[in-house]
Amino acid sequence: MDTQSGELAFGHDAVPASEQSERAKAAEVDDFIIRLVNMGKVFTTSSGDVVALDDICLDIRRGSIQGIIGLSGAGKSTLVRCINYLEVPTSGRVIFEGKSLGDMSPVEVREARRKMGMIFQQFNLLDQRSLLRNVTFPLEIAKTGRREAKKRAMDLLRLVGLEDRARNYPAQLSGGQKQRVAIARALATSPKVLLCDEATSALDPKTTRQILDLLKKINREMGVTVIVITHQMSVIEAICDEVAVIDHSHIAEKGPVSELFSNPKTEIARRLILGDENEEVHFGNNRKVRIVFDGRNAHEPIISDMVMSCKTAVNILFANTREVEGQAVGQMLVELPEKEEEAERITHYLRQRGILFEEVK
Repeated sequence: MDTQSGELAFGHDAVPASEQSERAKAAEVDDFIIRLVNMGKVFTTSSGDVVALDDICLDIRRGSIQGIIGLSGAGKSTLVRCINYLEVPTSGRVIFEGKSLGDMSPVEVREARRKMGMIFQQFNLLDQRSLLRNVTFPLEIAKTGRREAKKRAMDLLRLVGLEDRARNYPAQLSGGQKQRVAIARALATSPKVLLCDEATSALDPKTTRQILDLLKKINREMGVTVIVITHQMSVIEAICDEVAVIDHSHIAEKGPVSELFSNPKTEIARRLILGDENEEVHFGNNRKVRIVFDGRNAHEPIISDMVMSCKTAVNILFANTREVEGQAVGQMLVELPEKEEEAERITHYLRQRGILFEEVK
C-alpha cells in the first residue's frame, strides 16, 4: 500500500481507501432499509419509570419479510411504534434508508413516516367512509389530486380483490375483508415498508392464511419490505425470512427462521416454538436424546432409516417438526433402547450421518 496516496495497490484498478469506505457505507445502506442501534424506550409514570425497550439492535434487510415475535407485554407494539417515530425512543437511533430519524425535522419525520405504511389488529377503518374513500384518505392528507387518488385507490382495491366493493362501507365487510382494505390504505402512499402490528390476531385460521399470502404477494411483486409483529409462531413460519425474539424489553435471539426453528438457543424461543409441549417429558425410563432437524429435505425419512439401519426400535416421546421452505426443522425427543449396545448403535448412527442430537435427562 502507498501510504502517501492512501491507495490499495491492485494495478490499474486501484481505488482510494476513502472511496472504498464510502462504497462500503453505500452498500450497507442499500442492504438494510432500517437499522435499530442501541434503541431504548422508557415511559415515565406516576409509579416511576417503566422500561419498555432496552438496547435494541436490529438490522432489517431491504425487500425482506422480518418477523418480530414475543409474548404479551414483551415490548413488540412499542418497538413497531418506535420504528416509525409514533413513539420517540429515549435512547439510541432509528436509521431509515441511511438517515437517523432523530436528526430529522418534524416535517422530515412525517415524510419518512409516509414511506412506512401500517396495519393494525383492529383494522382502524373510518366507518363513515366508503372503502374507496378509506383508501384515498392518506392521499388526501398528502394533497394528492382527486382523480389521481381515486385511480390509485381503485388499483389497490383491485390488488386486494375488493374493487367490486368500492362503494361499500366497513360495516358491510367481514374481518378479513376489512384487513384487506386496511392493507390497501397502508399502500396508498407507495411506502417502502409495511408495518404489521398483530395484523392477523383477530382473524380465523383460513382468513389468516389468505392475508399472509397477500402480504407475501405484496413483498414479492411490489418489493415492499414487510415487518410482522406477532405472538404467533405459525405466522413467522408461514411468511418470514428473518425473525427476532423479544423478551422482557430485550432481543433475546435473532436470525433466519429456519435456524431458529431447528436450534433455538434461548428458553423464550423454545417456549414460543414448542409451546407448552416444551415441558419436561416424565415418562420413559431409558436414556433419551433430542434430535434436531436443521434443514434437511422435508421428505427424508430420518427416523425410519435409522431404525432400519440399526435394526432396533426407538420410542418417540415428543415431536415438533415442520416444513419451512421445503426443509424439515424442529426437534424430536426419543427414548433409546434399554440394551446399552443397541442404544450406542443409535447414537453412533446419528453421529455418522451428521444429525445433530443431545442426550437429555
